[in-house]
Amino acid sequence: MFNDIGALELVTIVVLAILVFGPDKLPKVIQDVTGFVRKVRAFSDSAKQDIRSELGPDFKDFEFEDLNPKTFIRKQLAENEDLKEIRSSFDLRKEMNEVSDAVNRPEPDQAPAAPSGAAGPDLLKKPEAPAAEQRVRFDADAT
Repeated sequence: MFNDIGALELVTIVVLAILVFGPDKLPKVIQDVTGFVRKVRAFSDSAKQDIRSELGPDFKDFEFEDLNPKTFIRKQLAENEDLKEIRSSFDLRKEMNEVSDAVNRPEPDQAPAAPSGAAGPDLLKKPEAPAAEQRVRFDADAT
């Protein structure tokens, strides 16, 4: 329930509780809070059982945690056999290596890259404009 509370936060809460309620009343407050938490949990469990009984036998294995979209998608991805096959056939590292090799590979009409650290063609360099006879006419009013 409190997975993200560290030791320092816990000590701070205890010190604040002692300062607010005092050492005499603190045990009674802790008992009241734990009793309240138990009642809320019991109410929640009975509400879940009522909903399951109203849904019928088709939903006997229904979990309310599945209503969380992340949990639902994670469960569907783990159980679907077709998606498991697709995931196993797709290797992201292999695909990324192929893409990086294609980007870094020198073009066939260029000389090999110089060993001084230049890695292939300069991709940031602007391409040259086509000759006037190769340019496509552009009509701004037509678009």
